[in-house]
Amino acid sequence: MSELKIMTVCGFGLGSSMILKITLDRVLEENNINAETFCADEVTAVGENFDIVFTSKEMIHLFANETRPVIVIENFLSKSEIRQKGLDIIKLAINK
Repeated sequence: MSELKIMTVCGFGLGSSMILKITLDRVLEENNINAETFCADEVTAVGENFDIVFTSKEMIHLFANETRPVIVIENFLSKSEIRQKGLDIIKLAINK
């Protein structure tokens, strides 16, 4: 598999998704996981090429028909929430 692509999504693709991306990057680094992380807004997110998406419950409707993993995060600053909800899914995706 090529490098894992993980997208973070918020309404405008700038503020919240960037905070989530930074927190996710820290979790990935702490676990020695190499992945491409990037932000997207709600308009462009659906057409992006990604393996996993991290977003808020407000954006979940965008991915109603998505077959790839969609992980809902409540606290974008919480490394423990990202580890708890996403780390096993990320590891599974890497091993595919």
